[in-house]
Amino acid sequence: MEKRVLVTGSSKGIGKAIARRLGENGWKVAVHYGGDQAGAEETCSQLGDALAGCYQADLGHQGAAIDLWESACADGEVHALVNNAGIYIPSSFLGADDEEFASVYQRTFAVNWHSPLMLMRAAVRSFDGYGGGKILNVASRVGFKAEAGAAIYAASKAALINLTRSLAVELAPNNIGMFGIAPGWVETAMARVGMEERSKEVLPTIPLGRMASAKDCAVAASFLLSDDASYLSGEVIDINGASYFH
Repeated sequence: MEKRVLVTGSSKGIGKAIARRLGENGWKVAVHYGGDQAGAEETCSQLGDALAGCYQADLGHQGAAIDLWESACADGEVHALVNNAGIYIPSSFLGADDEEFASVYQRTFAVNWHSPLMLMRAAVRSFDGYGGGKILNVASRVGFKAEAGAAIYAASKAALINLTRSLAVELAPNNIGMFGIAPGWVETAMARVGMEERSKEVLPTIPLGRMASAKDCAVAASFLLSDDASYLSGEVIDINGASYFH
């Protein structure tokens, strides 16, 4: 039986790398994108015969997650979900005015928490109907470790990590595996404004001497979704070059 997986935010970065790796490992991959249609089309082209559909949805909008899942399932059973789509908006907790604070909070939690939550809820209902499935959540090191200027983002990722662990326990009898990765600094962060300068501060804190690549993240994600990792349900693997342990 073909294994089909939906990877959110797979038009670029970590999501694109995960989609490609899963395709190489025999999965049929359903690509999702928010606004980067060109990037999604490139991912689709790279997947070739491993492509299992391409879907657009702004996961910051109420109801978009459910619509996305239903659209993907309308084209065939989906046996795994990768919640990769996320948003990072730096903001000063003290310095932001009320309007900025509300905007950052609402958008961050809509994309990083509410939509993954709704996708998981829809997915486990589907999985329960055909004997099980797997969910992998892309969290972040800051879900474990504090970072100034990223309190709201960190809180959204911490919530995702603990939901992953809790559902691993709750859904184990249903043969539904829950997994996560928590990347530290990844090369894709270089696209952020000001990161060229900040990288000079970041690199000395990483014992391996480099940021993670998107491929580093994809390799871990692919392993967790493989049958070889079935007993690791509940694990959230750090990908940070030995820069942080907990």
